[in-house]
Amino acid sequence: MAKKIVCSHITTSTLLHTDKTARVYMRPRSSSPHSSPHRTLHSAPRAAPCASSRLGVRAAAQKDGEAPRSLPRRASSVAAARASPAAVVFPAPRRTPRASRGSRFGARPVWRVDSGRMLEKKAGEFSGEKVIAEFERLTRDAAIVQRETLRRILAENGNTEYLRGLGLAGRTDAASFKQCVPLATHADLEPYIERIVDGDATPVLTGKPVTSISLSSGTTQGKRKYLLFNEELVKSTMQIYRTSYAFRNREFPVEDGKALQFIYSSRQFTTKGGLTATTATTNVYRSEEFKATMRAVQSQCCSPDEVIFGADFAQSLYCHLLCGLLAAGEVQMVSATFAHSVVLAFQTFERVWEELCADIRRGALSPTRVTSPAVRQAVSALLAGPNPELADAVARRCAGLSNWYGVIPALWPNAKYVYGIMTGSMEHYVKKLRHYAGGLPLVAAEYGASEGWIGANVEPAAPPESATFTVLPDIGYFEFIPLRPGCAAAPGPDACYGESEPVGLTDVVAGEHYEVVMTTFAGLYRYRLGDVVRVAGFHNATPKLKFVCRRNLALSINIDKNSEQDLQLAVDAAAAKFLAAEKLEVVDYTSHADMSSDPGHYVVFVELNAAAADASADALQGCCDELDRAFADPGYVGSRRSRAIGPLELRVLQRGTFHRVLRHYLSLGAPVSQFKSPRCVARSNAGVLQILAACTAKAFFSAAYD
Repeated sequence: MAKKIVCSHITTSTLLHTDKTARVYMRPRSSSPHSSPHRTLHSAPRAAPCASSRLGVRAAAQKDGEAPRSLPRRASSVAAARASPAAVVFPAPRRTPRASRGSRFGARPVWRVDSGRMLEKKAGEFSGEKVIAEFERLTRDAAIVQRETLRRILAENGNTEYLRGLGLAGRTDAASFKQCVPLATHADLEPYIERIVDGDATPVLTGKPVTSISLSSGTTQGKRKYLLFNEELVKSTMQIYRTSYAFRNREFPVEDGKALQFIYSSRQFTTKGGLTATTATTNVYRSEEFKATMRAVQSQCCSPDEVIFGADFAQSLYCHLLCGLLAAGEVQMVSATFAHSVVLAFQTFERVWEELCADIRRGALSPTRVTSPAVRQAVSALLAGPNPELADAVARRCAGLSNWYGVIPALWPNAKYVYGIMTGSMEHYVKKLRHYAGGLPLVAAEYGASEGWIGANVEPAAPPESATFTVLPDIGYFEFIPLRPGCAAAPGPDACYGESEPVGLTDVVAGEHYEVVMTTFAGLYRYRLGDVVRVAGFHNATPKLKFVCRRNLALSINIDKNSEQDLQLAVDAAAAKFLAAEKLEVVDYTSHADMSSDPGHYVVFVELNAAAADASADALQGCCDELDRAFADPGYVGSRRSRAIGPLELRVLQRGTFHRVLRHYLSLGAPVSQFKSPRCVARSNAGVLQILAACTAKAFFSAAYD
């Protein structure tokens, strides 16, 4: 039986017809004060979405060996849609056997309070109001919660070799902890982690067993770090997902639908000690708790597991786009771990949309685009058969776009927002993301790192450039090293900072800058994360943090220091002044402190949205001079004037260079979902420097200080 779908807030012409069993009904624009400003999908009681597109439910749907039934084509509904300019045909999801549905259907919810952790339903039902109420309680009592969190961490791990060796002797109070345990970096803990990686099963750093090893992306230093992963990290990840979703859904309510998620797993391998090593995100994606949480917060991915865990990134990306088009009417949000991944996806869409339409038209995957048997089988089950109506609709919408502006709401009219990490080094991609998103809100995702989570975005309506993150006081124990401008008397990455003794979570001061120090349930104790944050204010008694930059990522020749934020501001200013008039955009950029000559000098690499030959030499020379002037650090300005630092060099790269950089990191085992273009390439990162040198099309030297 076809599903009846009622569409309100419709102002566009005929769109995507993704299932031949759909029926179209029209309803006048709602006058309800709760109406969304975006188009929303209203329906009668909803059947479960197609099992083959669910995370973790496909096996249940297929185990009976039943092929999907082909229902009669509703020709009248298609004709009506074509005749009416305001009609929109949405997919009517196939009904699936009750056994294959999520735990919302019939499973009794079980409440759990995990010693001060966020109140949650263990089964599928989700109550945003209860999550927010518990969050408010925790942040009001932040100091008490922090003491209890530290007590739990130390009680659980006090018998470890590391803490015993420091003389903590079972004590769990903050004063004893700070007196006995020094501040640490990854280099300090690396020997202990290596023993665990090699098979030491004794309680070296954690009381609970280490279930796997997490790998950092390696884009910061050119080398991937090993970190411990256990079930506590899964719990904290789900907690922060639920918290962020509760606030996000209050601001931008979504109905029962799906998410077009550009997420990818990474390669994994087995360590000498028998532990699986992969990225933290892959460890999370494989957990049953992740799948249950995504069902509960109505964020199920359009794509089947085989796409997410596919070995070939290009094939997975192509299939994510295809699956998103097939489920266009159900998509409520578009997301990725990083903003870069969303931008990359739609840059790819610009090139392959005709091939996607061809696949939909003939009901079969391209044999050259997708070669993995497992991925082909899973996605072919969603294609089901030829769908020329959908292919035509996609083609019409693509042809009607101006430079791909607003492609996301054009093809996914029920999407409420675009979601991902958009701060720090990702802020550069926000402008392009707004272009693709049209009028859809951009919502900055949570604040965390491979080492663990820190804060949630509880003000999702704020633009990404001003996003702040409220620390969850029970997700770890946090300290903050106050940072003040230093005399820069000595060279090196910390030259511009003076330090004071760390302060507690509730002792920070609004407006001041700090380095984050974290103690986690996964074997990190007073761990210097290296992130510089500014306290933007407070949510109850808990600080709201604004990410500033990575502390150890800086351009420095001698007494100068310019952070990644300084670099971003310089690139943005120069591009706006000299490139915008020629309709040129900076696709991506990075930098390098070149010490191979005397004096050393800064090198800024940029890739433009056009070939280097299309940009005038005058514009590029002006851009180079402006970049040099834009670095306002006193150490840099003084050194340039005294010729202690040479003229800045601007290198214009061939188009596609940063795709080569991405492929380089993928070849080292890094996943695209963790990829961040390195904003400052160190001398040790020879692989990337070789790519940048080989792809340089033009070079200019600044005359700003001549």
